[in-house]
Amino acid sequence: MDNPAVAPAPPKLFDQVRAKIRLDHYSIRTEDAYVDWARRFILFHGKRHPLEMSGAEVEQFLTHLAVAHKVSASTQNQAKSALLFLYREVLGIELPWLDDVVQAKLPRRLPVVLTPLEARALLHELNGTMWLVTSLLYGTGMRLLEGLRLRVKDVEFERREILMRAGKGSSSSPISAS
Repeated sequence: MDNPAVAPAPPKLFDQVRAKIRLDHYSIRTEDAYVDWARRFILFHGKRHPLEMSGAEVEQFLTHLAVAHKVSASTQNQAKSALLFLYREVLGIELPWLDDVVQAKLPRRLPVVLTPLEARALLHELNGTMWLVTSLLYGTGMRLLEGLRLRVKDVEFERREILMRAGKGSSSSPISAS
C-alpha cells in the first residue's frame, strides 16, 4: 500500500537532461553527447552534483579539455554548449560568461577538397547504390545521413527538387537541381 505522505523521488539528473532535450526536439545524437559531457564534468569534479558547482568549475573543466586533452575547438565548444544547457535549461541557473576558459586552438589548415577531375575519377570507380548516394552527396552538398534517409517520394523529378526531411536543424527544405 502506498503511503500518501511519501513523495516520489525526483528524476535523476541525467533523466532530467534527456527529458528537457526531448522536449526541445534536439536530435538523439545531441542528447547522447550532452549527457556524456555532463557525466564527464561530474566525474572530473569527483562526482559532485552540478548544483554544488558554478562557473569556476565549468571554466576549470573546459580549460582542462583544451590544455591536458588537447581537444579540438569544436569539441570544446560542444562541451561548453552541453554544460550551458545543463545549467541554464535543466537547473535554471545562469552561468556568468566564461571569459577565463583557455580556448582550444583552431586548426590552421585548409580542408582537402577533390578537384572536379578527382571527383569524376572517384565516381567512375563506384556503381549501383554507392554511386547514386555518392553522386547525390557530391552534387547537392547534403550530409551523409540526409542522403541515406532519402525516400523515392522525396524526389520531385518534374520540379528537379529533392525534399530533405529531418536534416540538421530538423527543417524540411527542397534542394533544387540546376
